[in-house]
Amino acid sequence: MVKGFAFKDPGRGTLTPRERVQMALAHQQPDRVPVDLWAVPEVRERLQVTFGDISWSDVLRQLRVDIRWVAPNYVGPERTLPGGVTVDAYGMWRKEVRHDFGVYHEYAGYPLAEARTAEDVRAWDWSRTEYWDMESVRAQLDAFEAEDDYFICYDLGGIFERSWGLLGMERFLVDLAENPEVPCAIMDGITDLYIANVTRLLKVAEGRVDLVYTWDDVAHQQGLLMSPRMWRTHIMPRHQRLNAAIRQVAPPHVKLMYHSCGAIFPLIPDLIRELGIDVLNPLQPQAKGMDPQRLKETFGEQVAFHGGVDLQELLPHGTPEQVDAEARRLCTILGHGGGYILSAAHYIQNDVPTENIMALYGASRMVEG
Repeated sequence: MVKGFAFKDPGRGTLTPRERVQMALAHQQPDRVPVDLWAVPEVRERLQVTFGDISWSDVLRQLRVDIRWVAPNYVGPERTLPGGVTVDAYGMWRKEVRHDFGVYHEYAGYPLAEARTAEDVRAWDWSRTEYWDMESVRAQLDAFEAEDDYFICYDLGGIFERSWGLLGMERFLVDLAENPEVPCAIMDGITDLYIANVTRLLKVAEGRVDLVYTWDDVAHQQGLLMSPRMWRTHIMPRHQRLNAAIRQVAPPHVKLMYHSCGAIFPLIPDLIRELGIDVLNPLQPQAKGMDPQRLKETFGEQVAFHGGVDLQELLPHGTPEQVDAEARRLCTILGHGGGYILSAAHYIQNDVPTENIMALYGASRMVEG
């Protein structure tokens, strides 16, 4: 398939990609563990060249990726500020910052930094749901259907993370503890926008979207960014309202996936019981308490898992043989009895060698033992 790489094509299998993922999320054993692929633009471009200057869609087909993602086109105003600062779709101020392996768009200030009351927040020029062309998703779905029967996901967004991106993380966390009026008003505005967006998108999709993805990085490598009590008081209710709205407008088959990097083990029971999630991502393996064996034994009957392949050491610095062994280990532990989608524990970064990416997606996805 790719000259110079010992890529083991797993073949089509006995199920369609959509059937394979649905079976895994129903905690049943599919023909093999399904797989997803997240990568930064530089990696996507590198893989396209590696496979012979083909499209990204063709790369995903070559790697037998079971999942596809839809994203409505942004048609709102293009906004810029002095000093090379751009305003993103949600109103956050960004600036392009180059690093050794590519580019990131970092925060360049916070548009609600001067807000002092909830009324100040509500008076801000919020992004509107009309800024997204939901009809553009129809063409994406049609293109996917023309290729194969894929499992389709929609990335809706994060509440806590996008909210502090408008206020600044330090002030957001301090205010949340001492005077939560402003941060809570921002989270309410973000939640309202998400409900409007997902309602419109699911209507256009007409049952062809299988999963809605929400996220919030509420932890670091050793623990939570706030106390569980603060999270339950301020963050959890907004996600509950959002998920209830999704359930109300979504067909019964639609699943909910939640993401938080870091050591979130203490929150997982609430994510399952109070938020009603079906899938947990990304299983950051070097974070405290996130051992895959422990996760499977403790929560494996209640929630499915997505991710788990280490991006801090293994993928950038390991050998292809080590990557292959870890992928097979995770499939055996997390994929036993279904309930697992193999993927890196976040977007594959541009410091990951091509050989290791090929090893990950060429690894056997059979559940051993």
